[in-house]
Amino acid sequence: MAGKNMMTTYGDEHARLRRIVAGAFSARRSEAMRPRIEAITRDLLLDLDRVPAGHETDLRADFAHPLPIHVICELFGVPQGSRTALCAGVDEFMRTSATVREIRAAQREVYAVLADLVAAKRGAGTADDLASALIAVQGGDGSRLTERELVDTLFLVIGAGHETTVNLLANSIAALLAHPDQLELIRSGRASWHDAVEETLRARAPIAHVPLRYATEDIDLDGVLIRRGDPILVSYAAAGHDADRHGANAQAFDITRATRRDHIAFGYGVHRCLGAKLARLEAAVALPAVFGRFPRMRMARPQGSLEPLESFITNGYKELLVVLRPGASSPDFFTEPVSDRVGCG
Repeated sequence: MAGKNMMTTYGDEHARLRRIVAGAFSARRSEAMRPRIEAITRDLLLDLDRVPAGHETDLRADFAHPLPIHVICELFGVPQGSRTALCAGVDEFMRTSATVREIRAAQREVYAVLADLVAAKRGAGTADDLASALIAVQGGDGSRLTERELVDTLFLVIGAGHETTVNLLANSIAALLAHPDQLELIRSGRASWHDAVEETLRARAPIAHVPLRYATEDIDLDGVLIRRGDPILVSYAAAGHDADRHGANAQAFDITRATRRDHIAFGYGVHRCLGAKLARLEAAVALPAVFGRFPRMRMARPQGSLEPLESFITNGYKELLVVLRPGASSPDFFTEPVSDRVGCG
């Protein structure tokens, strides 16, 4: 909440910051990343190919986590040596069980990395990445984007582009492995990978809650008075389980659901996520690739072992253990459904 970026500003100030970022974060730039997303995905799958048959691997740590890191860091021109520290700091920010001391240490680390990134970009001159594009529109006197706004915006967009897509990929894989009938719909051509992505966004929203908004005036919400200045915790995950909108089985994972695209996983209105196209693109490339490479992939543990992240912000699993190539003696948890409740969702 202390950051000075699009998420924490309102009205004209929000519109100014969003307009600057939107100009750099264009649909063209996102689509131009497709070849790199495909290449990164291939490299990760080659690494997974080395896992012996029958052995377990954590698909969150070895696939869902590194893919978005590489993509978002390449998009912003973050050097290889800075990525581990940057993303570790972002992960710590999302871990709401962290202590104040741990959060402050992560904050210092992240802002030091971002300050070094900005300094390096300025010293190197023009480059075709989003960090350089934001610096270019800053203006010599900071009139369009102050130094604090620049760094806070980099933190917001890099963090959001990494953490949310990790959970989108891991949640999609877990849901499809847990519901083989849904996976068969895709393989038979009766549904698409895009359908699976949208239903995951609805039923397993990568972000559970967004803290905090504040009422700018008194709001009468269905007879409940929210007074001006009151904090509001927005629950994206709960919205996807609204029975009035999605039916009595709203918590069930069904990629043919008529309302699968009717979700707010990327926010809504003026605060709708600028990176939604990129996140969808990453999932549309990664999911068919991993299921195509490992068509007999199985869950390595029963559903009760899928522990949620220690966060009420992000919505996902600590790990996703699978057997990529089951051996003859491998336990089969493929038909044992995982809980329809992921984390805070």
